[in-house]
Amino acid sequence: MNSVYMDNNATTALKKEALDAMLPYYTDIYGNASSKFYRVGRDAEQALYKLRESVAKSIGAEYVNEVYFTGSGCEADNWAIKGIAFANKKKGNHIITTKIEHHAILNACEYLEKKHGFEVTYLDVDEYGFVSPEAVEEAITDQTILISIMMANNEIGTVEPIKEIAEVAKKHKVIFHTDAVQAIGHIKVDVKELGVDMLSLSGHKFHGPKGVGALYIRNGVRIDNLIHGGGQERGKRAATENLAGIAGMAKALEIAVENLDKNMAHCKKMRDALIDGIKKNIPYCRLNGPEDEGRLCNNVNFSFQYVEGESILMMLDMKNVAASSGSACASGSLDPSHVLLAIGLPHEIAHGSLRLSVGEDTTQEEVDYVIEVLPPIIQRLREMSPLYEGVEK
Repeated sequence: MNSVYMDNNATTALKKEALDAMLPYYTDIYGNASSKFYRVGRDAEQALYKLRESVAKSIGAEYVNEVYFTGSGCEADNWAIKGIAFANKKKGNHIITTKIEHHAILNACEYLEKKHGFEVTYLDVDEYGFVSPEAVEEAITDQTILISIMMANNEIGTVEPIKEIAEVAKKHKVIFHTDAVQAIGHIKVDVKELGVDMLSLSGHKFHGPKGVGALYIRNGVRIDNLIHGGGQERGKRAATENLAGIAGMAKALEIAVENLDKNMAHCKKMRDALIDGIKKNIPYCRLNGPEDEGRLCNNVNFSFQYVEGESILMMLDMKNVAASSGSACASGSLDPSHVLLAIGLPHEIAHGSLRLSVGEDTTQEEVDYVIEVLPPIIQRLREMSPLYEGVEK
């Protein structure tokens, strides 16, 4: 079997259509969109407007100028957290988020706590990773200026009740941001329908290029500048726009939205086959996250008792299977996943986790291959574990 890619939540392959959309911006429309006194620059400016219009349409934004381009999803998250905090510090110093957010959110909040005196409430989640709108409302104080809760968890696939939480935030006149980096391409995302004030996304998660993302900011939301310099992105994020990257992201997003229902159905079929096969063939395993309802269509996350996650990954790699034990951004850490700890798993079980994330190109043959090679790997690792030896006896 050739290489089997089961880590689509870490990144996705660039679509040919996205690459084709990018190429003209390296050769023909190569101008600086801020250089408006000659045609080459004006052509770039007009192209940038159309690309922004495309992204705005794809996420349901009411106005084109509500879309701001960034260098990544992490950058968009950082801007949302710090930008709102600094722009609204005279109104209050309290932020609400959850214990299972991406590190881009958690580390930005920690920075604001330690360096700038902000207070952050990290909400608990239940055993499946859900945060309740009631808990969000109970945490709001007269000093709360921002609520940031991810749309879908990147490790265990839990899809949060964002629309209901947005209603709570609106009721209390608190700005609400959602990190939708892992959601786009896997569930319907419409900012107007959801009622969110801000939303982050990243191109490489839905078959666009790396190094480009966006932050939706509803008109009327006050936010500090991200980068000071020129007048790009309405003066909020100075830097010459990455037109080629934006073009690739816009095209990939357009395709993802057009094919959402078909891709969701396919991914769900592959996901469910993986889950069923693993459950039937490997004892002492636990599916992390919701069983079906409320789970991303492409996410599979298991914990296997008596083994280490890194050992599983190394042995899967020897079988040409690419997988992960959690967020790619935390792959260098020896600590167990903060998400798995937050849903109540003890350290020793959280350490034995495996995330498999399928994509629109995943085949049944690849799924069957993983189900074939994974049980012997787990068994071999368990046979080397003194803890498992006692269980066998």
